[in-house]
Amino acid sequence: MEEKKVLLSIKDLDVKFRVRGRVLTAIRGISLDIYENESIAIVGESGSGKSVFTKTFAGMLDSNGFIDNGSIIFNDDELADTVVKIDGVANSLMAKAKRKLDEYSHLELGAATYQELLKLESEKKARSGLSDEEQQAEEEKLKELQHQRTNLYNRKQTYDPSKEKDKIKEAAQAIKDYDEQIKAVKKQTEELVRERKHAAAGDAKYNQHYQEEYARLHARYEQEIKGEVSAEALARNEILAKEIYLSVGRYGLKKRYQYTNQLLKALKKAMQLGVDLSDDGQRNAVFDNVTFRVRYLDETAEQLHGTCILNLANVKYAKDWSQIRGRRIATVFQDPMTSLNPIITIGKQITSIILKHQDCTEAEARRRAMELMHKVGIPNAAARFDDYPFQYSGGMRQRIVIAIALSCQPKILICDEPTTALDVTIQAQILKLIKDLQKEFNYTIVFITHDLGVVANIADRVAVLYAGQVIELGTVKEVFYDPRHPYTWALLSSLPQLAQKNTKLYSITGTPPSLYNQIVGDAFAPRNPYCLEIDTVAEPPMFQVSDTHFAKTWLLDPRAPKIEKPEGIQNIHEKLMAAFNI
Repeated sequence: MEEKKVLLSIKDLDVKFRVRGRVLTAIRGISLDIYENESIAIVGESGSGKSVFTKTFAGMLDSNGFIDNGSIIFNDDELADTVVKIDGVANSLMAKAKRKLDEYSHLELGAATYQELLKLESEKKARSGLSDEEQQAEEEKLKELQHQRTNLYNRKQTYDPSKEKDKIKEAAQAIKDYDEQIKAVKKQTEELVRERKHAAAGDAKYNQHYQEEYARLHARYEQEIKGEVSAEALARNEILAKEIYLSVGRYGLKKRYQYTNQLLKALKKAMQLGVDLSDDGQRNAVFDNVTFRVRYLDETAEQLHGTCILNLANVKYAKDWSQIRGRRIATVFQDPMTSLNPIITIGKQITSIILKHQDCTEAEARRRAMELMHKVGIPNAAARFDDYPFQYSGGMRQRIVIAIALSCQPKILICDEPTTALDVTIQAQILKLIKDLQKEFNYTIVFITHDLGVVANIADRVAVLYAGQVIELGTVKEVFYDPRHPYTWALLSSLPQLAQKNTKLYSITGTPPSLYNQIVGDAFAPRNPYCLEIDTVAEPPMFQVSDTHFAKTWLLDPRAPKIEKPEGIQNIHEKLMAAFNI
């Protein structure tokens, strides 16, 4: 692939949901770079994590969903460029930050000893209670029992008292048994903690050693933090103080003070622990706990200038999403009627977005809206401007949704199965429209679909998802003509267009794994006819097939037996050419 700018860089992303007292892991360690002006398709069965994955970088996760790990760096120069005015408040906050940082820098001098103190305290805590591993195991055991009890209680509520008295009685007894088990687990844990605490209290030799060692380390620490801070650290602190104000300058006055104090607290802890704040990655991580870090570039007498490190996995301020969602990342959904307000005119729905994100008059917004309607193929746009959604056909409604999505000229257009609800003929028109407009507006397309025919016609690259992981990634030609993962083989074999006359249509046996449970080995192993023994015990790494082609399967390990692709997808180039008019 030719050198392209990475627009969105996703690293080690984990997304989880809290569901009825349990945690479901929908996205498991996805790393993927999305390039400027490319079209990438995200494919897989229902429940594979396609929509959840894209919702994470559009800020649209459901309220019970959360990003547990990873980063999503959005490299948008226009949005990242940050300027804040230097006024009395700015000077006051920067002076306070500089004074505090210089004070905290003394803590860096004793960071190694402080780590030893923490380790000593952790060892004492483990001797007089439960270790972190034991505590986690006990919590998991209790969660599982409580989940089973909740499920049984919910099932009991559905029984008919007039006809299913025996089932109600049986369920009530089982619930009582679960309550007893939960009580027993808690009691056992309390007794274990009590025993260890008593044993630790009676271990005079260890306690004396602990007191002596703690006193020795504490005295050394107090002496170390009285040392002189280096000139380099003081110069770094001056830049850090400016970066703090650059990072909070976009907020209201109250938030500016609040976030400045939180950043100072986070930086104090980092210095105490010996975090290398001269390293960009580590400095970003400290700031991310509070807000985006804005890297200092330069300044004048009137303003500070910096560039924002946009980690979409750590957006905590709702107004930040209003600058990103719609303006820089837009989405076209599956059913246009769920995207359009049925009681507001088409024109009003387009102009409201333009007025919100762009500095223009109502007359200018109306002109731009009609221009967009014309571009997406709405005939006689002026006459249809004041119509309501019900007066448009399904295909025309989807064209309007695309016009709304493009009204602010976003950098990324997410298309979440936008043709599923449409007639086949209209599907082709919408796909062509999306591709044609890409040439004019220069946006990146992230296309979510389970239809490989759509992929063949619109995508440059394909990411195949299964059980919340990318299991194969490559160009369209590589994934279609030279697939390497057994799941990709199964998806291609399931294409009706490739089926031969008088043969049974292939279907993938079994169902995807439950994402409530920890998956051991390859997630596809239970459904994989080519499963190796290692697939059941160890997760495969991502093997590189070519510069642009990767697959997560043990079949690519040099030690694996050579297995040919299924007969139905061998030499499929001509079949695909004919089926999808590639």
